[in-house]
Amino acid sequence: MKILVLNGPNLNMLGVREPDIYGKETYASLVEKIESYCKGKDIDVECKQSNHEGTLVDWIQEAYGSVDGIVINPGAYTHTSVALLDALKAVSIPAVEVHISEVSKREDFRKISYVRAACIATITGRGTDGYLDAIEIFLKNGDKK
Repeated sequence: MKILVLNGPNLNMLGVREPDIYGKETYASLVEKIESYCKGKDIDVECKQSNHEGTLVDWIQEAYGSVDGIVINPGAYTHTSVALLDALKAVSIPAVEVHISEVSKREDFRKISYVRAACIATITGRGTDGYLDAIEIFLKNGDKK
């Protein structure tokens, strides 16, 4: 199984940006956590982060035909990007939306997700463990094939 993990704007600032909301774990430690978890499950994983919407769209399109699933934390683009929604719909790769914080308990605008319409599941409020939960969803769905 091959999984692509995409992170949007400001996730490179984990550990620095509002640690009371996002925790003190750094982006590097998040990547290490995901890679270690996947290695133990014999999953090929690639983690990428960009602050640029078009780059994220490019990576989704490049994943077409080469990955079994996408874990995506679009960051602020969750609430604004029809482009990410359209890219996910275009490639038809199963995707799971992840948010470190419990977005439903934050500002009203954070309750809107454009990408959710193209995702098989959404995980919020589980901290960085939400990424591992997303990977487990792919493992369980893979068993059904």
